[in-house]
Amino acid sequence: QVQLVESGGTLVQAGGSLRLSCAASGIFSRNAMGWYRQAPGKQRELVAHITSGGSTKYGDSVKGRFTISRDSAKNTVYLQMNSLKPEDTAVYYCNTIVNYHDYWGQGTQVTVSS
Repeated sequence: QVQLVESGGTLVQAGGSLRLSCAASGIFSRNAMGWYRQAPGKQRELVAHITSGGSTKYGDSVKGRFTISRDSAKNTVYLQMNSLKPEDTAVYYCNTIVNYHDYWGQGTQVTVSS
């Protein structure tokens, strides 16, 4: 059974940094993983994505500020967030697709104060 558990969200001041973690179980290290976020009243959007080979892509609003990485030995994906802005405030979700089925974690709240 696939499980994704996010952690690391908290309240941080604008300009600060935060690292989110997503611990995965029930999947193989060859699965691509992604971080998404959803702010109140807005659609869920892609933040960052990483393949099993380490190729990455980012949403336009976070390019140059956020970095996704993975530790395959620990089955954990990280999202390093720097130069945080109030508009980064959202619930951040971890995602993977296994056998064409979408799996999501419960989300972790990131709040950036101005």
